[in-house]
Amino acid sequence: MGSLVAVRRLSHTPLLPAACLVLALGACANAVAATTVAPLPQSDYTVHSVCARPQPGHAGCLALRLTPRTTAARAHTHPLGFSRVVRGAVHTLSAAEGGDGLRPQDLHAAYFPSEAPEAPASEPQTIALVDAYNDPTVEADLATYDSEFGLPPCNGCLTVVNQEGKSGPLPFPAGKTELETARKSSNKARREEAEEAGGWAIEISTDVQSARAVCHLNCHIVLVEAKSPTYANLYAAEEAAVKLGATEISNSWGGEEPEPLEGDASTFNHKGIVITASSGDAGYRNWTEAAGAGAGNYYAGADYPASSPNVVAVGGTKLTLANNARQSETVWNEDPDGKGENHGAAGGGCSASFLAPIWQSAVPDWSGVGCGVFRAVADVAADADPYTGVAVFDSTPDEAGVVLHWIPIGGTSVASPIIASMFALGGGAHGVAYPAQTLYSHLGAATLYDVTQGGNGECRDEYSSCAASSNPLLDCGASSLICNAFTGYDGPTGVGAPNGIGAFEPEKAPVEKEEPSGKPSKEETKHEEPGLQGGGGSGSGGGTSPPPAGSSGDTPTGPPTSLSSSRTPQPLLAAHISNFALTALAKRALSHARFGFTDVAFAFKIGASTSLRVTLAVRTEPIVPDIHGRWQTLPPAMTFTARRGLNRRRLPIPHALVPGRYRLTLTPHAGPARSLTFRVA
Repeated sequence: MGSLVAVRRLSHTPLLPAACLVLALGACANAVAATTVAPLPQSDYTVHSVCARPQPGHAGCLALRLTPRTTAARAHTHPLGFSRVVRGAVHTLSAAEGGDGLRPQDLHAAYFPSEAPEAPASEPQTIALVDAYNDPTVEADLATYDSEFGLPPCNGCLTVVNQEGKSGPLPFPAGKTELETARKSSNKARREEAEEAGGWAIEISTDVQSARAVCHLNCHIVLVEAKSPTYANLYAAEEAAVKLGATEISNSWGGEEPEPLEGDASTFNHKGIVITASSGDAGYRNWTEAAGAGAGNYYAGADYPASSPNVVAVGGTKLTLANNARQSETVWNEDPDGKGENHGAAGGGCSASFLAPIWQSAVPDWSGVGCGVFRAVADVAADADPYTGVAVFDSTPDEAGVVLHWIPIGGTSVASPIIASMFALGGGAHGVAYPAQTLYSHLGAATLYDVTQGGNGECRDEYSSCAASSNPLLDCGASSLICNAFTGYDGPTGVGAPNGIGAFEPEKAPVEKEEPSGKPSKEETKHEEPGLQGGGGSGSGGGTSPPPAGSSGDTPTGPPTSLSSSRTPQPLLAAHISNFALTALAKRALSHARFGFTDVAFAFKIGASTSLRVTLAVRTEPIVPDIHGRWQTLPPAMTFTARRGLNRRRLPIPHALVPGRYRLTLTPHAGPARSLTFRVA
């Protein structure tokens, strides 16, 4: 399907001069003057969160709405997020004309211009959206949205269920009447619940319509509504989404991380399902809230569940369009604005509870991120600035009891369903246990737009005129990438923003069948080499050096010339493996068994691109002392394609490794095998 066609409301179409009825087409075009209308300055608007600060044990939704503050903004004659050409008199713009924020065709033009907004017909996708409370007008609002932008009729594309995965009863409110009655109740708790539900209704419309804007063919949307925004209820809704067969799950909400000893909720550990989570709207470590008035009521740190190593954490950008294409994308940070008001900034920071997944700590610039062994937020990013936000239609009364209809919405609440739906366009997880790994495998490729400008700390990466870096609560400092954009990986935007659907598709590599247990093969025995205890490796001619400090995982990062080194690189022989070693984080995981691990990560160099087979074996100790032990190969074996130069990979482990001695072996399609041994204490 090609790009979408905007639908203009007839009431907003300016009348043509009478002479145009009799003039030729060219003359008529000259008779109607064309005017380029640009967005108004950001100072003409203000920003409001649609949800209140989350209380302990609760999560808050992360949608921000843009509200006009000047007469010019209220006139609605200027587009939002991009300039447009208007013929004839300047007039009030409809949503289809760009008067209320970015449209489906704008997201299409920015993120996947040469591809159709549909999932593969052979792999229809189910995008689940987990939210709190009920939005009684969600289906009618989606129909209005589809009609306005000329999208195909939904025809059952949306299913609404409760946190048990059932069609009813749905949570409060059952309808507008119940919501209005609760709003006027003499019971304070009931009034507060109505106010909270009104905000979540806008969040629900944002999630549903953002997902629909990106993927509207071969994508089914399941809205799972929790009874309330407590973690317990949201977790139940998440599990319901899994049971209903969701291929992607988007979470546009967040709150404080669990304590380190509590661990990650199993709710987010569903291998082979794409789970996205918003990074937050209050900047690096939530500094814009935690450092302001009433800071005692807000937490300083990364948002959860975005900080879970099992999810795809989605950061926020400011998207600039020109000539129906992306002109630039920078870190979203409008906090504080010129008047000192809170207009939001992309969330992020180092987790205080979770270790970095292997594929994240493998990025070449990991040592400059500043998180050590801990998880960094985010993994990827998309538009979140309310000033360049998306057009959303909602007819449920908001937290103040007002029906807003068309609303410009920003926040990382928008970014999360965009990324989940981009995964849907690519066909889902494709069997990858943790799909964030797929994104990291494309780091530096043309399929990602590298965001290199801005920051989500108070200094916004402008340190020549900012002294806030002395306060780590407000800013991480000029030397750290956790809050400053940079070439390659950085905290605010992860590996970058989408540039087509290629970054959401893993490399195609066949997986070998489980190898039977028994005596090691002749080739394995012939090429067995001693390794360093605790995870060292060996290659041809003896011991080797491990990868750079802080480097681990399975993401191919290109040839050795992409890494800084004072040594002259040595030529590699075809299919010759060298520098074979466990990664630094794998070694740390082995020495900290309390954290557990689900894979063995390793790095190596090879002289030519070729197919490689990796196996893991355990040394069985003999029952009789005079009889030698033997190596017993464990499932699963794996085959993959290695690129010439430096490679990083991981071998998934179905069960925890028991104490003992293990051997990891790489066997190229043509060439000698190489092995390393390590010990699990």
